Amino acid sequence: MTTTATRKQKKTKSTSTGTKSKAASSKKATRTTKQSATTKSAPKSGSKSKPAGKSTTKTTASKTTAKATKAAKGTTTARTEAATKTTRAKKTAAATSAAASKSAEASQAKATAKPEKLTPAERKRQEQERIDQIWKTFKRTGDENLRNILVEYHYPLVRYIAERLLQTLPKSIDVDDLISAGTFGLLDAIRGFDLKRGIKFKTYCSTRIRGSILDELRSQDWVPRLVRLKAHKLDKAVSRLEALHGREVNDYELAKDLEITMDELANLKVEASPKTMFSLSEKLDESDDDRDMEKVEIIEDKKGCDPLQSLHQQDVLDLITSNLTKKERLIVIMYYYEGLTMREIGDIMSLTESRVCQIHSNVMGRLKTQLDAIAQ
Repeated sequence: MTTTATRKQKKTKSTSTGTKSKAASSKKATRTTKQSATTKSAPKSGSKSKPAGKSTTKTTASKTTAKATKAAKGTTTARTEAATKTTRAKKTAAATSAAASKSAEASQAKATAKPEKLTPAERKRQEQERIDQIWKTFKRTGDENLRNILVEYHYPLVRYIAERLLQTLPKSIDVDDLISAGTFGLLDAIRGFDLKRGIKFKTYCSTRIRGSILDELRSQDWVPRLVRLKAHKLDKAVSRLEALHGREVNDYELAKDLEITMDELANLKVEASPKTMFSLSEKLDESDDDRDMEKVEIIEDKKGCDPLQSLHQQDVLDLITSNLTKKERLIVIMYYYEGLTMREIGDIMSLTESRVCQIHSNVMGRLKTQLDAIAQ
């Protein structure tokens, strides 16, 4: 029993001794850690600085912590500003794209929308402003394209003047020829028009167009212009006196109206009545129907034979030669229809000239007797 208690006491002492040694070792480790921390915070070996204590270590640690805090705050601030700028840029880009899309939609809506209805006066005013601008540019640059635009714009006026003149001209004259001549007059008017005078171009070019057409007609007329003027003067006086008296006027009244003598009136009539030329392609009727007959179809061909007369002559010839022999018939036909002589007929028929003349005399005697019998 005593031994067992002794063993228990030894174990208890050994246990307490181990605990104390463990505590001592832990204290030594703590001291070693503090010394190493002090050594790290102290200056390097060889320096003359005094060893820093616990307060110095705490101050250095606090400064390091403050610097780290400031650096962290600066990094956070920079990141925040960068994120803010990125957000603003995204918002600006979105606003710009939205504005662009709205403007595109608006332009598309304007393009697809129906144009505003303008009154005829507004449309005419806009067209006139455009033509005035073209006139100014053409006079400054002399561009042929602008000149062509002006010609196309005033072309209806050329056609109107040509159709008015065509009403007083023969049907053989084509309106396209008049329009062509009037277009040359329009070109001359465009080149010679002066914008500084302040007059309308329509007033200026109408005279030039009409004059160009009349010049073309006079160049195709074989009668001198002076003769045409005298004839026009005489016809005008006759028409005026007939409308005044309601009847045909005599030469005395006409000479009195023209204030000329009777001899001068006779000479005027001779000078004012030249031979008139007609076109064979001119139609007899006033209509433009293609089925109408032209003058060339009714002109007599004096060199041609009358079909009815030819038939009558053939009937008489058949009647006369019905009782003749073949040789006698050939002699009559060659002598009277072919115009051959007796010698030529003899050569053709292998007869002498006297024999042909004898046969011809016998035939004429019998035909005379036959015609006398028919006449009785």
